[in-house]
Amino acid sequence: MYKVILIDDEPIIVQGLARSVPWEKYGCQVVDTAGDGLEGKRLIEKHAPDMVFLDICMPQMDGLAMVAALQSEYRNTQITILTGFRDFEYAKQALNLGVARYLLKPSNMEEIEEAIRFMASRAPDRGEEIREEPTEHGNVAGNFIVRSALAYIAENYKEKLLLSDVAEKTYVSQWHLSKLLNKETGQNFSEILNGIRIDKAKELMKDPSLRISDVAEQVGFLDLAHFSRVFKKLNGVSANEYRNQHRED
Repeated sequence: MYKVILIDDEPIIVQGLARSVPWEKYGCQVVDTAGDGLEGKRLIEKHAPDMVFLDICMPQMDGLAMVAALQSEYRNTQITILTGFRDFEYAKQALNLGVARYLLKPSNMEEIEEAIRFMASRAPDRGEEIREEPTEHGNVAGNFIVRSALAYIAENYKEKLLLSDVAEKTYVSQWHLSKLLNKETGQNFSEILNGIRIDKAKELMKDPSLRISDVAEQVGFLDLAHFSRVFKKLNGVSANEYRNQHRED
């Protein structure tokens, strides 16, 4: 039996799909339902479903990021979008990320069953070896996740930021995000974060009224000694030497 998860913040939609669709007819079983993206992510990690029906327009959720996460980390999971969001460019991006179908609410039973048949035709048989080689859609999704992660890091570098925070925002596991970042940038999370912080620090150091300790704190370093070590490692000179050279220039 193919395992199915339904993710929608409208209970009537979830209940209607779970009860009215003849899942057994297509060798499927609804194993769980979720009312938001984060809950859906946890259930996907728990069940590793073959199919997901997903509303991408829910509160506090980036629908495209969720799709990208599924396509990148769960390559065998087939996704059908079921949404009231009628934006052509958004739908185009979702299809480019590899969703099986993009259905607009209210969808009729014929459309839903056609989506199930199509997903079943693409899903591997139970017991079939999981694909590890990246697919075209998987690569597109991976690039999407990395761009989203880098943007989030750049926006929040001042905070006490952890890999787990970024992974939660991009809907993937820490392990998978770490692998993607390393593949795309050649750096791990700490190196990326430190690089952004030090670049910002160099900009702030142009202000002579700011002490080095002030700069370190403003870019997110809680420990001046740690800031000094990282700065010298990345620039070959200490922060004070860098500031002096800049003044001389």
